[in-house]
Amino acid sequence: MVSLYLPIVKFILALKLEFSKPQLNHLFTLVHGIILCAGRKNITQIQHAAKDHHHLSSLTNFLNHSPWCMNRMQRRRIQAIMNRIRKSHLNGGDSRRIVFLIVDDTCCKKDRTTKKMEALSFQYSHEEGKSVWCHNLVTTHVVSDGQSYAFDFRPYYPSEYCESQRIAFKSKNDLAVEMIEAFPANDNERVYALMDSWYTSGKVVNACNRKGFHVIAAIRTNRLICPSGMTIKINDFAEQYIRKSDLRSVTVDGQGVYWVYAYEGPVSEIENVRLLLSWKDEYTPSSKPQVCLLCTDPTLDLVTIQRYYHVRWNIETGYRYFKELLGFDQYQLLSFHGIQRFWAIQFLTQNFLEFQRQEWMNGGTDVTLGDVVRRIREEFFGQIVVYVYQQALEKKPLLDILRHLRLSA
Repeated sequence: MVSLYLPIVKFILALKLEFSKPQLNHLFTLVHGIILCAGRKNITQIQHAAKDHHHLSSLTNFLNHSPWCMNRMQRRRIQAIMNRIRKSHLNGGDSRRIVFLIVDDTCCKKDRTTKKMEALSFQYSHEEGKSVWCHNLVTTHVVSDGQSYAFDFRPYYPSEYCESQRIAFKSKNDLAVEMIEAFPANDNERVYALMDSWYTSGKVVNACNRKGFHVIAAIRTNRLICPSGMTIKINDFAEQYIRKSDLRSVTVDGQGVYWVYAYEGPVSEIENVRLLLSWKDEYTPSSKPQVCLLCTDPTLDLVTIQRYYHVRWNIETGYRYFKELLGFDQYQLLSFHGIQRFWAIQFLTQNFLEFQRQEWMNGGTDVTLGDVVRRIREEFFGQIVVYVYQQALEKKPLLDILRHLRLSA
């Protein structure tokens, strides 16, 4: 008998989700199928990859209508992540460990002919540089002590959609503030919120300050600063007043050499921050800085600020794994309720893979999420070979074996 991958079962059962047995079986099928499915990942293909024999409608009903609480799943999953991180901190012996909370957003693009899927709208995609027909999510990602977890998400709705549905509009910055305020940090954890320029507003920075978090974020060069009491845009200040003799050469491992100018003071509505105006490799007189970073922690040196901000890349690679490896944006569900549950299960799947990656890295070898998926697929294929061999020894009809494995001759 070809069985479910046992570590998946143990991981989900440890969360104590209070699911019925049929609900647990459907959840096992979805997580298992998402990992095993090598091609397009709609619900049909996910079920087929997991060799589930129930009718497809039972799986879609689990996502769209079955009475289970997505918020409970999110809370239990998030608590499991924080427990794993804190256990790692205790084993490391450091009383005040660093946690990076990364904020960003992503689009789940859909074909323009898709009209019946709920909550779709035209929204700007940074990746494509134009508006696309999509769902949009603001998400957080947590990195600490070599661990990298997709953490939380909030769907973003344009104001026109909110008005038509009579729901309160929340900007992407509002959603980011919600997730920052909900982040369950302990007093002995030093949290750095990492963001791109889209989220570097006074609202988000003040939310981090209230939580005792530091911010390291990119910032647009049209923001105002006040060097020596003079109010001026960052790009104008760089072009008119900065010369190469004012810069420091900073080498960051894995990133190369930067020419950096450090400023301390207010930036637009944000008070008392450090600002790094950076040029990569070569500085050109009267040029705009290529990278401009804001930091609210005055104790960090220039190299550390650059190095910490580079951790933000984890959320970008996370989106790539989600979409290319796990099919995060390949759903064909019509109900937005079911779509959000599918996203929650995708986050659960990523967390399981990261837990598994950490276990397999104990030997010191470097392992990626892609390596974990490939190994699980190979082990599952090995199970199928063993099953077929055993059935052949028992002289079972070939058609029965193929039917059980949902394969055609």
